[in-house]
Amino acid sequence: MRTIWLSLLLSAALAASIGEASAGETRAGQILDRFEHANQWRDHVMVAAHRAGGMQAGKTLYPENSIAAVEASIALGAEIVEVDVRRSKDGDFVVMHDSWLDRTTTCKGEVAERTVAELKACRLVVEGTGAVTDETVSTLREMLTATRGRILINIDNKLDVESLAGIIAVARDLGMADQVIVKENLWNAERIAKVKAAMDAIGAGFQFMPIVADDAVRDAGFAEKVGRAFSVRAIELINWRAGAETLTETGGPLFSPRMRAVAVRGDWHIWADTYAIANKPGGFLAGGRGDELAVQASLPRETYGFWVERGATIIQTDEPKAAIGWLAANGFRVPYADEARPADPASTASIN
Repeated sequence: MRTIWLSLLLSAALAASIGEASAGETRAGQILDRFEHANQWRDHVMVAAHRAGGMQAGKTLYPENSIAAVEASIALGAEIVEVDVRRSKDGDFVVMHDSWLDRTTTCKGEVAERTVAELKACRLVVEGTGAVTDETVSTLREMLTATRGRILINIDNKLDVESLAGIIAVARDLGMADQVIVKENLWNAERIAKVKAAMDAIGAGFQFMPIVADDAVRDAGFAEKVGRAFSVRAIELINWRAGAETLTETGGPLFSPRMRAVAVRGDWHIWADTYAIANKPGGFLAGGRGDELAVQASLPRETYGFWVERGATIIQTDEPKAAIGWLAANGFRVPYADEARPADPASTASIN
């Protein structure tokens, strides 16, 4: 009996020391632990804010890919911000989705035809309202500096695979390569070999996430092969919407029971995308079950709940506030060391 009690006391002391260590970590360090240990955190669904997360309730509040949007996503409790990267005329990496400046800034013309100094004269605008802000186009270094130690950052590389080496070099120079997730589409053995060669040339210490879509891949075995080839922490899965009037009933071939088993064996996250694609039906990457269904139709259970039931432990969304709110209210969020623990979901009214 004495031995049992001693063991319990030692376990309690160890747990307390671990808790104190976690509380002393940066927020990004705590998030990284959950990202790198998927099987230990299957009860927690992380949220990635698409284009830094400038939207709430269907309205754009902050310019996309802006530091203001990043700050808002951090305040909401998102774990990841996704931003897009291009290159300026003088070879620097800048944060911009479109190849042209017209839609998101006060300038016109191609990003690649302007130097960084010239891009700094371009003020970001809020899409929808046209409101001009004081923020200008960020360099990658500026964006990484704003996120360092606070949140993970997912880079959507709008350049070629070879550009990833330069992107990671900037992150390494800032001492935060492990907080950076880069990604590439994979669909066959030749593509795997090409991207694998590029990743091996860059070396270790950063996060690589494959993207696998069901127009080219329909077998969980391919994802398992990819997971082993790259020692991944997450795979982004895409279920293309079949038509404007359809909603997927199953999540498609990639969100299958076998895929969930493969993810558990590989200890990696299933990443789902609910964000919108311009000029496409809502939920285009999510079989129709996207943010519009959750927010505009007030059916978050049919969106976020649907993808959680199919194994997603990371959801990339245009609506981080709505996603986090529903997930937390329904017991799919585990508080971080610096967060208050919410009421028991069983005694909390869920959001439909």
